[in-house]
Amino acid sequence: MSELRFDVVGAEGPKRYFEGLTQQRLGHAYLFTGPAGVGKKTFARALAQSLLCLAPKDALLGYDGTCASCLLFGGENARHPDFLEHRGVLRIGDPDARAGFYESEQLSARDLIHQFSMQSYSGGMRVLVLGDVAFATHEAANALLKFLEEPPRGVLMLLTTATPARLLSTIRSRLVEIRFPLLSKAQVREVLGGMKYASQESDLAASLSGGSVARALATLQSEEESLRAQVVRWFFDSVAGKSPQDSWATRETLEDGLETIKTLVRDWIVASGGDGIALVSLDQAERLRRLQPLDPRAAVALLGKLDDAQRLARTNVSPNLVGEFVRMALTGSP
Repeated sequence: MSELRFDVVGAEGPKRYFEGLTQQRLGHAYLFTGPAGVGKKTFARALAQSLLCLAPKDALLGYDGTCASCLLFGGENARHPDFLEHRGVLRIGDPDARAGFYESEQLSARDLIHQFSMQSYSGGMRVLVLGDVAFATHEAANALLKFLEEPPRGVLMLLTTATPARLLSTIRSRLVEIRFPLLSKAQVREVLGGMKYASQESDLAASLSGGSVARALATLQSEEESLRAQVVRWFFDSVAGKSPQDSWATRETLEDGLETIKTLVRDWIVASGGDGIALVSLDQAERLRRLQPLDPRAAVALLGKLDDAQRLARTNVSPNLVGEFVRMALTGSP
């Protein structure tokens, strides 16, 4: 039997869940939820490769990486004929279009339904991954809902999202939800090391990551393009009572931006206490220590408002309004 591997860092709970299944007990659709950057899409792709791997195995998870099927998963763009991946917004599509499996660059809900109504090329399973899924319209969501209500045999659908509350309840109710936790700092360092980042860079990025590889990678960007750099500047301007000229808050950046602000506030609280606890935001340590110390009551109130902001961010409230809510909390405005 070939030596098998499953190249996913962390995700111990999801691993245990799928290790306890057989292919016969596998559901037809799963929803992977959890913060951005914790490996949901990586796990989905590795699960797909495991299911399509030709190496004999007793467990559900694991692939040899060398069989004819696995070789089609090489690189970022898998070309396996029984695997289809789409990321981001899904549109309804043209009802009269009948694109071949790889002929359309912009897949739609109708494209996916058409593709998976066909037979498997290899005679086994077919796997669809919808990463960071969102629907452009209710019609696009409803098109996929019909697929979920009467799923074809041998087809597995894997959806990932950091904001499950934005999915239609009718779709979510037909999916088995698997929660992915934040990574540890050591696990973030391991992922960055595999991406060939130097150990010093990896250590700093992991300490600022808050358990998210996406956030760690953002800290490694240049100052001009880094979301974290924009949020840090906005944070210190807001605390100083200034009205920041630029807003960092968009639907795509809201979650990571709020986590960065929360980390800075926690470090501000630690710096105010002066009890020797190490700060997370080491690159901003001096600026944080120069801020007016927060008294315990104000600190608790501020953390509560940041929690409120994170809850608002998971709804359809405007990102700019969430950002303004946080700015008012930082300045102590009513």
